[in-house]
Amino acid sequence: MRFSKIHLENWRNFTRVDAPLQQRMFLIGPNASGKSNLLDVFRFLRDLVRVGGGLEKAVEDRGGVSRLRSLAARRYPEIIIDVQIEDNDEVAWRYRIGIVQDNNSRPFLKEEKIWKSNILLLERPNKRDNEDRELLRQTHLEQINSNRDFREIAEFFNTIRYYHIVPQLIRDPERSVGKKFDPFGGDFLEQIASSPKKTQESRLRRIQNALRVAVPQLQELSQFKDDRGVPHLRAKYDHWRSKGAWQTEADFSDGTLRLMGLLWALLDGTGPLILEEPELSLHTEVASRIPQMMSSIQKSQRKQARQILVSTHSSDLLRDEGVAPDEVLLLYPASGGTRVEVSKDVIEIKQLLDAGLPLVDAVLPHTRPPKSEQLSFFGND
Repeated sequence: MRFSKIHLENWRNFTRVDAPLQQRMFLIGPNASGKSNLLDVFRFLRDLVRVGGGLEKAVEDRGGVSRLRSLAARRYPEIIIDVQIEDNDEVAWRYRIGIVQDNNSRPFLKEEKIWKSNILLLERPNKRDNEDRELLRQTHLEQINSNRDFREIAEFFNTIRYYHIVPQLIRDPERSVGKKFDPFGGDFLEQIASSPKKTQESRLRRIQNALRVAVPQLQELSQFKDDRGVPHLRAKYDHWRSKGAWQTEADFSDGTLRLMGLLWALLDGTGPLILEEPELSLHTEVASRIPQMMSSIQKSQRKQARQILVSTHSSDLLRDEGVAPDEVLLLYPASGGTRVEVSKDVIEIKQLLDAGLPLVDAVLPHTRPPKSEQLSFFGND
């Protein structure tokens, strides 16, 4: 399954978004245009259904309703998230949630609706909600005793994965304290170590083969635990010594750790994968291959090909000829909220593409700050 459409109202940078979604999407826009905030919608949906999560926790982790609501929104409107989910190219589900806050700044549901194949299965508030307003503190989606007829949506949301590896966290010897499935890599090595042995060995072997191409002199990659039982990665490099030289993650470069994290993320799971600027710290030649790696993984998964949503600033990444105009979302910031458009629907871009200009050269100028040349004068009186 995959997300085929998203509709938002008053979510963070956005007063309104209506965007179709393909199996692979690239989000581009200026700094602070809302790329991370748009991707956070999918993390929010996952947080609604994960163990220890739920509506109140998901909102609280983001600073409350007032922090989620767009600054450009009119006075105290509801925040709306509405997504369509496709299965085998047919709309299987639609989930809609509206969130407001009470006088104590606690979140509650203004609405919750679920459709299956265009048939309305759930509409809230219902009679029970009107009799007991406290029930609106929770979605039916997050309640096992209430979501039987649409548990498939909850299970799908729970497969969403977000990765934005921070190398410094992986190197930190106290990295995993109090962390589990940390998207920034705090327990990244613990995740590798806890995976089934055959799965771990298979993935590390595939990652090792990729690293041999991208990282000069790397020969071998393996996982081990120290005397305290703490997991580590180590790599063997070609060296003047006959047996080579071994290094652990503490010695790996930022680029090596980020690439490892990216490769593991692509192999880990079949649900939607959220990536932020996967090109960071990578050589331009490596970054330019990321779309092909994504496509290769999706093809290998066949019917269960996972959806991949990526934010990027990289011209190298977007230069891949396989990236289609309907796979690129452009974010245009404005005082009334950021506007989101599919690149193929932007007239100027369409004209340039029809004239034979590469996609990257047609879309990136639309993300450039209008007065960026003035940065050259920084420091001048």
